Amino acid sequence: MSMFGDGLDQAVQRAFTRPIPKSAGAQMRYLVKQLRGTKAVAQMLRVSQRTVERYVKDQIKKPRPALASRLEREVKARWQPQIRAKAREKAATTGGIVIDTRARLGYVAPIGSTDQDRIRHLTVALPPHHAARLFDAQDQGANDQQLREIAAEALKEVYFQDGGRRAGSLEEVRFTDVEHLEFDL
Repeated sequence: MSMFGDGLDQAVQRAFTRPIPKSAGAQMRYLVKQLRGTKAVAQMLRVSQRTVERYVKDQIKKPRPALASRLEREVKARWQPQIRAKAREKAATTGGIVIDTRARLGYVAPIGSTDQDRIRHLTVALPPHHAARLFDAQDQGANDQQLREIAAEALKEVYFQDGGRRAGSLEEVRFTDVEHLEFDL
């Protein structure tokens, strides 16, 4: 489970204008339409093609919990692609992104400063160029650690250095032990 990647996805999903289909049959029909066939859906969900056909015809109504979560995740990943693209574009160009986190934050600074890591709860509005960096890295397949480093650099610039008005000699921000993380557009 990718905490940063999932958090970015959930932030974009809040921009959806319509809810995803509720029933398993409706979700399965949506996936069959998107992937143009039951065979591709069956391979993606790791079930038989006949099982997919039964869901499409509403012969099976209630999927197992594991299948239900995979089904919902795949539908959400494909739902309203234009709305998703517009929300990401707006965040990356004009709106920026808000990060709300409770984590252990510390920094590396010159000798004589108090750089002790400590648990902090921050809600910080990041400028659009940081949102663009996060979304670009996610699109290129960045792992959770890489996304965490980008977020740490953004927090260094926006929170610790206040856009260059203080802590100019700060070298690096440590962003570890994340207890809570949420993004909002």
